[in-house]
Amino acid sequence: MNPTHRSLVFGWWSLACWLALGMALEALHGFKVGWYLDVANEARRLQWNLAHAHGTLIALANIAFAATIRPRAGAERLLARASACLRWAGVLMPVGFLLGGAFAMGADPGYAVALVPIGGVLLFAGVVQAARVAAAAESTSATPDAPAPTLSRAERRRKS
Repeated sequence: MNPTHRSLVFGWWSLACWLALGMALEALHGFKVGWYLDVANEARRLQWNLAHAHGTLIALANIAFAATIRPRAGAERLLARASACLRWAGVLMPVGFLLGGAFAMGADPGYAVALVPIGGVLLFAGVVQAARVAAAAESTSATPDAPAPTLSRAERRRKS
């Protein structure tokens, strides 16, 4: 499976999972569940909302990456690295928030929140790599794949 297809599949399944979490959080809020809404559990609620938001947005970033990046010769390794970074960021960052909220200690998140900055670095690296792939695609698009320019009537007369 090529890297863009992996990102596309990951993005859609990830979006489904994080949207399901969002619906579960809405249900907890709607049914006024105390262990979610009580003031003492504010850290849990914040971390879980951050998990839902970051997971959803990074899933959309993976889908956008797969939909917009076109592989070009010579950029295969860059493309694979960008895809891997974006997918790992889509796991580590929201899971860090989710587990940080699940094991919250008072007003502080659990230790699993340490996964969040690692995911953030991977997200940044993936975006930079994707930008480099996009720039490489632009610089090569004017070569063999581009159609030949159409000559005007005057230029055709001069050539003949």
